[in-house]
Parts: sequence; C-alpha cells; structure tokens
Amino acid sequence: MQTSDPPPTASPAMLYRKSRRRGLKTLACCLLALLLVQGPGALGWDLYGGLSDAGRVSLGILLFAALLWMTEAMPAFAVSLLVIGLQIAILGRPGGVWAAEGDTREWTRFVADWASPVMWLFLGGFVMARACTKTGLDRWLAGLLLGKFTDRPAHLLAGVMGVTFAFGMFISNTATAAMMVAVISPLIAALPKESRLAPALLLGVGLTANLGGIGTIIGTPPNAIAVEQIPDALRPDFFGWMLMAMPPALFLVGVMYLWLWWMIRKEPGVDVDLSEKAPPDTELLLKRLLVMAVFAVTVTLWMSEALLKIPPAVVSFVPIVALAVFGVISADDIRKLPWDVLLLLAGGLSLGTGVQATGLAHWLAGWMPSGFPPLATAAAFCLAGVMLSNVMSSNTATAAMLVPIGTGMVGPEEVPLVAIGIALGCSAAMILPVSTPPNAIVYGTGRLKARDFLVPGLISAAGILIVFPWLKLIGK
Repeated sequence: MQTSDPPPTASPAMLYRKSRRRGLKTLACCLLALLLVQGPGALGWDLYGGLSDAGRVSLGILLFAALLWMTEAMPAFAVSLLVIGLQIAILGRPGGVWAAEGDTREWTRFVADWASPVMWLFLGGFVMARACTKTGLDRWLAGLLLGKFTDRPAHLLAGVMGVTFAFGMFISNTATAAMMVAVISPLIAALPKESRLAPALLLGVGLTANLGGIGTIIGTPPNAIAVEQIPDALRPDFFGWMLMAMPPALFLVGVMYLWLWWMIRKEPGVDVDLSEKAPPDTELLLKRLLVMAVFAVTVTLWMSEALLKIPPAVVSFVPIVALAVFGVISADDIRKLPWDVLLLLAGGLSLGTGVQATGLAHWLAGWMPSGFPPLATAAAFCLAGVMLSNVMSSNTATAAMLVPIGTGMVGPEEVPLVAIGIALGCSAAMILPVSTPPNAIVYGTGRLKARDFLVPGLISAAGILIVFPWLKLIGK
C-alpha cells in the first residue's frame, strides 16, 4: 500500500499573511457597507428617504454580511455569529437604535431563531445522518442497490443518481456526495482514464446530491429559511413541501440523466464488486436494523403531519432520543454533528428577522415598479439566487440575504411563491466546481475538468424555472 507524506504545516509567516488578508478583506467590507449606507446622505442624496434609523442599521448589517460571504473574508458560520452580535449590540441594546430605553428583552428576538422549530427539524436530520454513517448503513444500502448494475452503464448511472437523490433528501448534500464517491470509487479506479463513464458517474453524484436536497424541508438549509418566512396560514408541512418541490427536482434529475446517458451510451460496463468485504457482526447488524426502523418511523410521522397533527420539530425528537437511548449515538457523535451549518442557518434566520422587523423589507418593496407581476418577481429572485450561489459558494448565505428581501416585495399571498423560488434557485447553482460542496468533492477526484460543470449548470439554472408553472398548476 502506498502512503503519502503528511501535508506540510503552515509556517507562522504564512499564517500571518493569511490572517492579514482576511483582516484587510473584513475592513474593506465594513468600509464599503458604511459607504453604501452613509455615502448618499453625505452627498445630499435622499436615497433612503422613508427608511427608519433601525432600517438603515439593518441595511448596513445586511450589506456587510453579504460582502463578507461573497469575499469569504471569514468562515460563513462566523459571519452568521457576527450578524447576530451586531443586531444585539446595535438594534437590541436598551436605548439603542431600536429598543426603547429600559427595554432589556428586545435583544432576545435575534437569538430566538436558534430554538426555532426548523432548527430542531435539521438537528433530527443530522442525528439520523450521523447514525447511518456510523453504522455503515448508508454505504451498505448504496452498494446493495448498485452492485447488480455495474455491467450495464445506463442502469448503473440511473442507480447512482437515484440512490444519491434519495439520500440527498434526508442527509446533507455534502455527506451524500462524500458517501457516494466512496461507494463508487472502486468502479472509478477500474475505469481507464479515457472512459466517459467515470466523469458521468461523478457528475451524476454531484448534481443529484444538490437536487435531492430540494425535495424535503430538511434537505438543505435554504428550504428552512424559506419556510420560516412564509406566513403560518400558508406554510407547507413536510409532505406539502415534497408535493411542491419533488416534481421540479425530479424533472431536473431526468434531464440531467438524459444528458449524461448520451455521454455514455456507447461505453462498456465494468466488473467490480461493490458489496461489503466482510459481513457485519451481530451488534452492528442490530444497530443497522434499529436505525432503519427509527428512520422509517420518523419519515412516516413527518409525512403524516396533516393527519396526526404532530409538528415536524416534535417528531425530530424521535431519532434524537431513540438513537441516543439505545447507544447508537454517543456524546462524541453529537460533538461531530455539523454545528457550523446550524450556526449558519441560525444567523440567516436572525438576519431575516432583522430585515422584516425593522421595516427594511417593506422599504425595499417600495422600489418595486407598480404593477410588477409577482410571478416575474419570483422568477427574478430565483435567477438571482442561482447567480449569487454560484459566486458565493454558499446557498444558505444567499438564501439568508434574498428571502427576506424578496418576500418583502410581494403581498402575503405571494410570499410562498417567492420564498420557494429563491430556495430552489439557490440549490440549482452548479455551474462551477466550487459552486457547492458536492461539486467540489467530485471535482477533487481528479477525473473531472471545470468545463464539465458548464452544461449541466446551465441546464439546472434554466430548468429550475419549471417550478413556477408547477406551483401555479397546483394552486400554490
């Protein structure tokens, strides 16, 4: 077995230069945000007429966060923490821009989103994903489902994309892509460099991991941000979201499959065994059965919300409690959950709270031309989500910025259309190798070129607009 040298440790000089670059980027972002908010007034332009002082502060925080996310001056989750801190310090302090003198509780609204139902919904999904990975259930199921198709490229591609899509609905797209790359790595290694099957399979994994997240509320954080902005009376439940989002997602997956199938239509199969090398011991087998049972019960309860009247966030305690009580999940596993994603999500929700509560969203809505159709607004913000997500490499950060603004520009009845359109548009950004973590994972195998993402990325960006005719058709 070949071994590789460990990566070199960064020298103090390199760390200093990196820290200095980040510090300069952060300072530049801060100064630019201040210039955009305060500059017009200093020049005598009444650009922000009608916007309250609190709204101007919220606009400055929004611009500052957007610039930090776009320039990657600091980790995305750190920007979310900074957003919450700035809102507490400036808007929430007693006697500040927003909170009244003597009001010591106003700041709590900016941290309330950490305990929102959507956060618990995601935590339950993360616990189930960790249990699947720890017990090897995910790789075992993937190998079991794909092992019979290795000699038929078209069927193999369909199987890889189907399994990736299914896992992507309930497990993070990053974890799904990493798992599937590991499962098919024996196949990829057995294929010659000139084979078109290897890049097709890897593209299938990367693209479908992103699209699978569209299908459920817990599939990707932008979905959660969108749901939180929809009024209670119009907010979809777990199954309702699937009804709205699954058809467009499946349509895009079908189009992607046809394009990839055309690439490999003349490729021969490969004889590789994807099954486990050794059968699991009795304890591991029992844990896998338990995880499957808990998974089935949880998803069934999520989809039965309209019938059983059990909120999805409450259902999320089923896997959290059951898997911990029966010893599948330990304290160490809880520490390894993607808390950075939850922090990023909490910051995005908190930013939305500030934009809405300070009147900034309402003020921005005033810039919308009178008579502008809500459908056109939704489509424009959807495409903006696609473009910004491609540049920012964070669909969550993009959704956190766009959803409060977009939903503030339409009436309550049109909020679901805009919010869902933005969320799905953010998940359809796949035109660059760095657009999403799944793209980066499959690109990192060395079997893909940057140009390989161009065509499917453009297909996804254009095809996601199918969501609007579909939502109109089903009356949403």
